[in-house]
Amino acid sequence: MHTAEFLEVDTTDISSVLAGGYNHPLLREWQSERQLTKNMLIFPLFISDIPDDNSKIDSLPNIKRVGINKLREYLAPLVEKGLRSVILFGVPLKEGAKDPVGTSADDPEGPVIQGIKLIRREFPDLYIMCDVCLCEYTSHGHCGVLYDDGTINRETSVSRIAAVAVNYAKAGAHCVAPSDMIDGRIKDIKRGLIKAGLSHKTFVMSYAAKFSGNLYGPFRDAACSAPSHGDRKCYQLPPGGRGLARRALKRDVAEGADGIIVKPSTFYLDIMCDASNICRDLPICAYHVSGEYAMLHAAAEKGVVDLKTIAFESHQGFLRAGARLIITYFAPEFLEWLSE
Repeated sequence: MHTAEFLEVDTTDISSVLAGGYNHPLLREWQSERQLTKNMLIFPLFISDIPDDNSKIDSLPNIKRVGINKLREYLAPLVEKGLRSVILFGVPLKEGAKDPVGTSADDPEGPVIQGIKLIRREFPDLYIMCDVCLCEYTSHGHCGVLYDDGTINRETSVSRIAAVAVNYAKAGAHCVAPSDMIDGRIKDIKRGLIKAGLSHKTFVMSYAAKFSGNLYGPFRDAACSAPSHGDRKCYQLPPGGRGLARRALKRDVAEGADGIIVKPSTFYLDIMCDASNICRDLPICAYHVSGEYAMLHAAAEKGVVDLKTIAFESHQGFLRAGARLIITYFAPEFLEWLSE
């Protein structure tokens, strides 16, 4: 009798019962196509030309601007917890450090090149990426060299940016990441690395899909890189320009990019998904930018969200969209959270 009753059970809707697949914490982890790990995290470092600098950045919670004399003690506990990679941003603060062509960007005594050498010496296993842009170093705050009318001189700009990238590689950077979004800079950088005999050991990570917008304010506070006039809308992508992003991704792959950055991340998951398809053979990196990071902190302070929970939720979204790497100011927290 029991057997007959069992056989009469309606099983037509059995595939709709999904809860058995995620009713346990471990099962919920198994449902992730990609799980967040420490080796995915890239931590931004702001290194100033004031050797003993150790300044908090009010708009960027828990992040500091450090000088070369403070860099080792700042990094040591993070490396101990499992940090594998950093991306360096130089911050020239001294009087006269900025000029129209960003001469101090690759000054051998400047913060980035000195930072590269210190990290290679003190933390030989730490992977060093260097952001390559002129905005922190130019007197006008734009990402390239300007014509007299204030527009970007493409040829001069990409030549200068390529020279900076090559000098970072010569100093020991493992990766150069041009963030200027000026047409043709990947090709010039790649040619420069080939000429210098460094292309075989220098990864070119292109900010291929970088959008203009309202999420960069805290970064500009940290890097002191706000433009003195105008904006960057003529060389960073418009927020609605999905087609332009696809074209830029294809262009930079064709010019020799080894990896791709999508920036910002939270509001651009469709672009990240496009990048994972168009650039399927390259690592895709999400940049969780300063404004996105600050917004989550602000929401947590207001009691709207739990900071740890929302940080995981946002970063899992990047992985779901196709990212393999994440540049994130949350790296110090994740190093602890992922060890729990």
